[in-house]
Amino acid sequence: MCDTIIKQEGLQSLLQSYGRVAVGFSGGVDSAFLLWSAVRALGRENVLAVVADTPTLPRRELAEALRLAGQLDAQVCAVTPNELGDPAYAANPPERCYICKRHIFSAIRDAAAAKGFDILLDGSNADDANDIRPGSRAAAELGVRSPLAEIGVTKREIRAWSEEAGLLTAHKPAMACLATRIPFGTRITLEALAQVERAEDALRGLGFAQCRVRHHGDVARVEVAEEDMGRLLEAEARRQVAQAVKAAGFRFAALDLLGYRMGSLNS
Repeated sequence: MCDTIIKQEGLQSLLQSYGRVAVGFSGGVDSAFLLWSAVRALGRENVLAVVADTPTLPRRELAEALRLAGQLDAQVCAVTPNELGDPAYAANPPERCYICKRHIFSAIRDAAAAKGFDILLDGSNADDANDIRPGSRAAAELGVRSPLAEIGVTKREIRAWSEEAGLLTAHKPAMACLATRIPFGTRITLEALAQVERAEDALRGLGFAQCRVRHHGDVARVEVAEEDMGRLLEAEARRQVAQAVKAAGFRFAALDLLGYRMGSLNS
């Protein structure tokens, strides 16, 4: 309890020291908690939520982020980075995330500065150091601050504190950009991104909240949460999932027997 209070007070003090901030806002668990904390520490007039509207962001997530920012009583605007227009990014190299974040953070920074917000924050937390995140290098190069990580706030703490605050994102499943569904070295196209988005939307409509559809050409490799594996193996569920995946533009639907796991394409 003492450690929790120290971290919460430290976060509030750090945010207050900034005076006026823009928050790179995705509508996910981390950025939602950060935005809520910033508005609470600095007041609405001193906080701007900036949403990056890119082809790799599912349309449902864009709409939800814009709606959530308003619910959190924050000023909000959207920017449209063109990372897909960069051949280096579209080629989908291992440093894809770095290239992408350079585009996104640059666009967010410029839009925020034009509105008088010179300090840019992102929702990286203390646990992110344990994952492969080339985008963190781009953030550091562009001067983006990560107060949750600086204070040592973990994902578990963010979810717990979000629940205490009554935030709707407290139990929201992890979400990564659609490009993470395409193996390194396979060119990223609008068509491939749209296929993945349609397939995942369909799976969520069937009740598989935590899922990924990995794009392997004609084959969709489906990952669902461990607790949903039994249900997916039932004949009717398998038929519905296969039908949905094929309707999204794939020829074949394959089930990954290891289930959903973060960053499975990194291997």
